[in-house]
Amino acid sequence: MAAKIEDYALIGDCETAALVDTNGSIDWLCWPDFSSDACFAALLGTEENGYWKIAPTDETWKTTRRYRDHTLILETTFEHADGTIRLIDFMPVRASNSHIIRIVEGLRGKLGLRMELALRFDFGRTVPWVTRTADGVRAIAGPNLAVLHAPVPLHGENLKTVAEFTVGEGEHLAFTLSYGTSYKNGPRDIEAEQALEDTDDFWRQWSGRLKYEGSYRDVVERSLITLKAMTFRPTGGVVAAVTTSLPEALGGVRNWDYRYCWLRDTTFTLLALTNGGYFEEAAAWQDWLIRALAGSPDQVQIMYGLKGERQLVEWEIRWLPGYENSMPVRIGNAASMQVQLDIYGEVLDSFFHAQHSMGRHSELDFRVLVQLMEHLETIWQQPDEGIWETRGGPQQFTYSKMMAWVAFDRAVLLAEQLKYKAPVERWKTMRDTIHREICAKAFSETKNSFVQAYGSDQLDAALLLMPVVGFLPGSDLRVKSTVEAIERELMPDGFVLRYDTSRMQDGLPPGEGVFLACSFWMVSSLKAIGRLQDAKALFERLLTLRNDLGLLSEEYDVERKRLVGNFPQAFSHIALVNAAFDLEDGANVRERAHRHMSR
Repeated sequence: MAAKIEDYALIGDCETAALVDTNGSIDWLCWPDFSSDACFAALLGTEENGYWKIAPTDETWKTTRRYRDHTLILETTFEHADGTIRLIDFMPVRASNSHIIRIVEGLRGKLGLRMELALRFDFGRTVPWVTRTADGVRAIAGPNLAVLHAPVPLHGENLKTVAEFTVGEGEHLAFTLSYGTSYKNGPRDIEAEQALEDTDDFWRQWSGRLKYEGSYRDVVERSLITLKAMTFRPTGGVVAAVTTSLPEALGGVRNWDYRYCWLRDTTFTLLALTNGGYFEEAAAWQDWLIRALAGSPDQVQIMYGLKGERQLVEWEIRWLPGYENSMPVRIGNAASMQVQLDIYGEVLDSFFHAQHSMGRHSELDFRVLVQLMEHLETIWQQPDEGIWETRGGPQQFTYSKMMAWVAFDRAVLLAEQLKYKAPVERWKTMRDTIHREICAKAFSETKNSFVQAYGSDQLDAALLLMPVVGFLPGSDLRVKSTVEAIERELMPDGFVLRYDTSRMQDGLPPGEGVFLACSFWMVSSLKAIGRLQDAKALFERLLTLRNDLGLLSEEYDVERKRLVGNFPQAFSHIALVNAAFDLEDGANVRERAHRHMSR
């Protein structure tokens, strides 16, 4: 049985990542990139689906773990009556090949250890052909090649590669697992200790660039390191999570593949990066976005692959039982073909903030945006599937309309400030029309709140962003009453649900955890309506939901007190970072930019 989601740590090389549990087992790894077939998939099935474990043979140990300060280097300490060892896990930032390096250090006494490597490809389905090398093994399965270098004797056992050895005080043993392609020369050897020094230097230099000196610096730094690790360095794309099909409700069917890049995340991500001072990463993300948008505006998708791929066909892996029997296990994401109108607002908002924070713009890029706006003019009145990608049919979602308003608003601001040729007066008319319609059709006098869709009586946590995006100020009584209604009806356990899955027909069985990004949005909304102390108190409670290494998944199961959903979740960490900045400053970061650009 897999460990709890919160028991995992993240290591990565800015092109792919692995998850390591508290017992020294790597249970999830996608090679050669985040969205590829997993080499290890034990997290979604059984140990036979692949893992790599190094731990004492006598399981009466105690473990502690930490990240080295300011890095993504994981240190797990095993304490036993006979001795103490430290296991150092990391992935050097990639050159030509991806490597996982595991260094065993003897700290006290002498301890017996066992290494087990079960290499599997195709999400645990394919057992590779394994042959010996001078200092390890070589495993091939079709195009995939993995090479293990080990400082101890190895032998085969039940389709696994194993070793039993002892480590004494002062000893260092380095194990390296490298990925390559079977039809090319094997990956080059790598010197583990030098790689450790280089990796330490890389992360310390990167985290040293952080431009935040507020009360939550360590928290913000860890979330941004996590976000950096989830960035596909060759293209600048930021993956939503490194996993697929970790359930939003244990044992349920809300299991989605999040190893892709959502357009919806563009503004949130760009704000988190630029607020932190990471303009190079923000620029790379914007470059990824403009490439993804290339083509006919009526063919824009809500998400793309790391390299901008459009074909994300969803299918089910029937040979994997799923995390804690949460089925089905899905690969690909059918939501990529949905119509979600809010993405136009997020895209325009991201360009708006890129101009505000980095002065980054070009008339050629703006022409792409003009085409998007022309298309939005023809479709904004249509129903869509909404921000939560429901599978119960399209509706007139309020959040989608609000973000259509954002699109026209930001287009006007960009055109006026940059003096680019555009139908500004028409856009202003569209902006005002949408604003009036939302205020007339989306506000329920009965609820005294804006509601999820026109004519609905359902609430939606996405409407917490109403003051954040500048649709209405936090001082507006309708905004205040909407925040209070969400607080009253969607916070049964002190954290925020996206919406009430027991009441809304979203095409899926009811039940999921509280949504962590929405809870951080509540922090910003409480601040916006003048409840600063309540905002800080909620932020502090949310921080307690992180695991011992500061990582968050998508949701939290308040009954089981467990993290649920894909892990780690970029959206959660991005929302944390932006909420932290909001608490430090007098106004929300989007509001400040909007005021600046409006002048």
